[in-house]
Amino acid sequence: MVGFKNRYMTLEVILDPNKELAKKDPVIITTYNVTKAIKDSILVNFGECGLASSLGSFQVKYVNEITRLCIIRASREDHQKVWSAITMVRSIADCPVIFNLLDLSGSIRACKTAALKCDELKFEQHKLVVGSILSAQDTQKMQFYLDKIKGLEH
Repeated sequence: MVGFKNRYMTLEVILDPNKELAKKDPVIITTYNVTKAIKDSILVNFGECGLASSLGSFQVKYVNEITRLCIIRASREDHQKVWSAITMVRSIADCPVIFNLLDLSGSIRACKTAALKCDELKFEQHKLVVGSILSAQDTQKMQFYLDKIKGLEH
């Protein structure tokens, strides 16, 4: 018996910096927001049949609202369709965004390694930008996200 083959994508969500500065409450990237944006893009670009075929294995496995990193699972047959739909997403919750693919792998283990490395580097960068106003709550939240990545399974 052969297991079901998936592809895992590690993505970075880049928000429009002008929109974030103009608004008092910046957009919080959540699993729901990312899932809805990608599904809507698949529906618009590939129709109902394309959406139905790609939903079999599609899942947003991980989203970090601090570093704006996410991990998405798609079936091996449909990962190119999902990937192309992701590149056509232009906004999440009326905020302009761009997705940047950091890693594409066939196993969750390899994806976890890439995501951990990237998350740690991005949080160090976040600490430098924020400076002295970094709260203990943010540090705890980041530790929670790092533990969540380490616990990812199929």
